[in-house]
Amino acid sequence: MVNRQLPSREQSLKLLIEHNCSNYVINHCIAVTNLALDIAEKLQFKGLKIDLQLVEAGAMLHDLGRSETHTVNHSLAGVQIAQKIGLPVSVINIIKRHVGAGITSEEAELLGWPKDNYIPQTLEEKVVCYADKLINHDRVESVEVEIAKLQKQGMFEAAKRVTKLHEEIIGLIGE
Repeated sequence: MVNRQLPSREQSLKLLIEHNCSNYVINHCIAVTNLALDIAEKLQFKGLKIDLQLVEAGAMLHDLGRSETHTVNHSLAGVQIAQKIGLPVSVINIIKRHVGAGITSEEAELLGWPKDNYIPQTLEEKVVCYADKLINHDRVESVEVEIAKLQKQGMFEAAKRVTKLHEEIIGLIGE
């Protein structure tokens, strides 16, 4: 399909549609992409090296696996789809690592996931993950709302990871 090149926004949208993602998921992915690019451009303006094309492709496709499931396992489903259609490893890693501001190896084991690294590593992975945490459906909400939601669900470690990711991104932007 994409021959290991980064898909454009249009190609990414086509992939979401071809894999029967709902309009709800597609609108969410577009909102995450717009916010992620806004954050990435601010980071670039601050002099940080960040691949805007990768941020765009990763953000557009981060929820590709929601075409198969709406559980936390949508990231693994997305990885399988992305591998099958030949997406670059850089996009696959964004899909793999965007859930819950990252999933620790202990959490992955409890979920029955393959042994792997599910914590965002690169700046691009972190930006997409962070933008995803700030988008509720297709609207931006404060990080405090997301953290409170996680705490209410008893997901205290995820709430800490979101807080840490927020502090890292805001620290880099300088806001």
